[in-house]
Amino acid sequence: MRQIYLDYNATTPIAPSVQEAMLPFLAEHYGNPSSSHALGRACHEAIEDARDRVAAVLGTHRDEIVFTSGGTESNNLALKGILMSHAPLVDGHLVISAIEHPAIAEPAEYLERLGYRVSVISCDKHGIVSPEAVASVLAADTKLVSIMHANNEIGTIQPIREIAELCRARDILVHTDAAQTIGKIRTFVEEMGVDMLSIAGHKVYGPKGVGALYVRQGVPLQPVTHGAAHEGGLRPGTENTPYIVALGQACFLAGKALDDASDRMAQLRDRLSGQLREAIGEELTINGEQAPRLPNTLSVNFPRVAGVDLLARCPELCASTGAACHSGGTTMSPTLAAIGLSPNRARGTVRLSVGWYTSENDIDRTTELLVGAWESLM
Repeated sequence: MRQIYLDYNATTPIAPSVQEAMLPFLAEHYGNPSSSHALGRACHEAIEDARDRVAAVLGTHRDEIVFTSGGTESNNLALKGILMSHAPLVDGHLVISAIEHPAIAEPAEYLERLGYRVSVISCDKHGIVSPEAVASVLAADTKLVSIMHANNEIGTIQPIREIAELCRARDILVHTDAAQTIGKIRTFVEEMGVDMLSIAGHKVYGPKGVGALYVRQGVPLQPVTHGAAHEGGLRPGTENTPYIVALGQACFLAGKALDDASDRMAQLRDRLSGQLREAIGEELTINGEQAPRLPNTLSVNFPRVAGVDLLARCPELCASTGAACHSGGTTMSPTLAAIGLSPNRARGTVRLSVGWYTSENDIDRTTELLVGAWESLM
């Protein structure tokens, strides 16, 4: 049975050219990038080439890119590296939103347990965090505002530029988790006005276990792990050359294909939502439909059924009942709660996220499977 993969927001397959790029550094080019001999220099040069490629997709400079093990580490470094910069003094205020990924929410909770002040602001019913909501909680001791670029569950794109402008007027730093947006929408850091931005390789057709953090020059970020002076002293440990090379190639592909891929994914998403609504009717609702959304993301609420039961009857289909990090139960996710979805409606939520390798046939078959499963549960 051929699987139809519509869970690209959870992870993406490795693009063929990305796999090809990393393979030589798993075998023949095995030197330590810090070594001065030929094998070490080859790895060092490959890492710097990758740094150029990551910087290019963000419209920035190579010396503002720090390689990490993924989006979670990048987020932890951003939040803890700013709030804890005056340790052991516990002083400062962090602002996040109620729809953040656990890779932001959990570090924020940890900082709050240490004694830092944390404000969690809500969003509107469409899943948008307003600049006014951010402004309402800013204070003299606010050190950092971290709002995701786009939500991983419902795909809503946040007004980061407007938020950054009001924060900059008060000399407050801004970080955004852009794990879901690289390769889907434009992510130039100067246009957004952010001071830090997180990337996860496995969301952009690269391997799991690699990511990056953009850090604007002059940002007083401190390391949260200590050792040697790798990555500008912010991320100690011998660099993971094969995976960094892979991330560089993935970002190159993302930048090159952005416009065409974005348009195509939006067409597929809209084809799927149109077919589902035609078959099921207006009872089927779409989360974030009235807001700017990622071109690939469709979060739908099937009436009078549980999403987990629906997908159980579609073994061909790989999809999610919410964010992958929240799966395994029927508890409403923080994002669905934040947009005010009723428990009964949230019970039927399914997230369908398309990607580079999704076809129209996949979309048509998905409609057939989901509608058939929904009818069988009525």
